[in-house]
Amino acid sequence: MNTLKQAKVADTVTVVKLHGEGAVKRRIMDMGITKGVEVHVRKVAPLGDPIEVTVRGYELSLRRADAEMIEVK
Repeated sequence: MNTLKQAKVADTVTVVKLHGEGAVKRRIMDMGITKGVEVHVRKVAPLGDPIEVTVRGYELSLRRADAEMIEVK
């Protein structure tokens, strides 16, 4: 299983599944990250947290813990 956390800078990946439950999963979905959407990894902070991505035409910063819940291919 590959997660968004494992994606490298400049990779464009497709979301396969969202893991997690309740409010955390809802928050990720509210940010526009849903099954089938393409996510482009723009930058990763020097210590790895946060990860900056482009989703649906806008830029978004995600915590590593949240990126780990997003399964991609």
